[in-house]
Amino acid sequence: MATAPGTPLPPLTRDIEVDVAVVGGGVAGLSTAWELLDAGRSVAVLEADRLCAGVTGHTTAKVSALHTLVYDRLRRTRGAEGARLYARSQQEAVERIAAIAAALGADCELERLPAFTYVTDPEGRDAVRAEAEAAREAGLAASYTQTTGLPFEVAGAVRVEDQAQFHPRKYLLALAEDLRLRGGQVHERTRVTGLSEGTPCRVTTENGAVVTAEDVVVATHYPVFDRALLFTRLSPRRELVVAAEIPAGDDPGGMYITEEEGTRSVRTAPLDDGRRLLIVTGESFTPGTGDTEERFARLAAWTREHFPGTEITHRWAAQDNDPTDTVPLVGPFHPGARHTYVATGFGGWGMSGGAMAGRLLTDLITGYPPPWAHLYDPRRLWSTLREAPAFLKHQATVGRHFVGDRMRTTHADSVADVPPGTGAIVLVHGRRCAVFRQDDGTLRAVSARCSHLGCLVAFNNAERAWECPCHGSRFATDGSVLQGPATRPLEPREL
Repeated sequence: MATAPGTPLPPLTRDIEVDVAVVGGGVAGLSTAWELLDAGRSVAVLEADRLCAGVTGHTTAKVSALHTLVYDRLRRTRGAEGARLYARSQQEAVERIAAIAAALGADCELERLPAFTYVTDPEGRDAVRAEAEAAREAGLAASYTQTTGLPFEVAGAVRVEDQAQFHPRKYLLALAEDLRLRGGQVHERTRVTGLSEGTPCRVTTENGAVVTAEDVVVATHYPVFDRALLFTRLSPRRELVVAAEIPAGDDPGGMYITEEEGTRSVRTAPLDDGRRLLIVTGESFTPGTGDTEERFARLAAWTREHFPGTEITHRWAAQDNDPTDTVPLVGPFHPGARHTYVATGFGGWGMSGGAMAGRLLTDLITGYPPPWAHLYDPRRLWSTLREAPAFLKHQATVGRHFVGDRMRTTHADSVADVPPGTGAIVLVHGRRCAVFRQDDGTLRAVSARCSHLGCLVAFNNAERAWECPCHGSRFATDGSVLQGPATRPLEPREL
């Protein structure tokens, strides 16, 4: 975000007609729009805020087909052919990003490097051995190894060759510029609030402008419209990130991830002075739960322990949605959909997943579905019970928050108990209010009920935001929407 600010684009202020309306200006939305334009369709991209400034703007930007320990799981649940199709579609996405970046001359710092999934506990060796075997059977250049470039020993690792890392905003802003130069329409500050399916479809924006389109793609990370109840099949997850400058000689020379310790992910990025920026991700948690500052402290401590001498220079957080059956949901929006499509549930692998979605949705819209279309089809729930255990577990978690959070009447006894720089749920005039006290003592109060489905929000003390633990909506302290699925702000409250 700091090194690729971009040029603001105007909001949509008039009614327009296009072949395809793409809702969402992140990696999935822009990839889809670019592929559609390349296929000869007229396109409009509608972004509620700024392009690539949400989840995509805060990603750690690995472009990899190695998704932790997915292939051994897929060959057990989807068979060898399902694992092969997943690997092929994801690796083709890696190559597609590299090819487009080269064709556009995008200075996006793309580097081809190996990706690793590792364990430090010897008891985890069998799992990574099995993953290496499954990934190799699926068609990836995978091997098992106990040697990495990390400055600490590992018990075992899967290594996959020829993966990539890059600067996502520099790449996607180049896509957006090329879109506009070739006649595509791209609009920021254009929040979509209505979708009417039909022939044609109609998309309504917050300021009243209407887009008429033959087809509509909803690529808002978490679907802002949910005709198929996809929120029941997506678990929101936040992860924290810290970064530190290191000498180029300390670069571990690859991209690394482990599921140990609540996830630890490591990569580097180039800096102008020849040094590298070490990027460490981890501390996975459900939005609105626990102490975020404490988690940041643990992640920073892990970084300093494993990369001695580092000083943290940046920190931020990202959010992902995990599908209940491992595979993203990309395709027709719901069982009756003819002209509406969705891309969601990338499970932390949105760079390759978003590029894959762009090609898959373009092929579906133009009538040439690829062999893996059925693998990602969001309608697959209607024909299988494969995801039932994870589905039921997710619903139980949501139910506990919806009911249990109400059993805790308040988080503070009174408004006076809320210290500066913090927020709490307080009962005011018989209503639960989300109260934030600014550093200067000024109070802001909004409804504590998420405007999506009514769960109670909780305060994230590190990021100073209200978060919904049920479906991941996030709100600023003034109640404005930071992240969906909510499309409406939290209502203001008088104290």
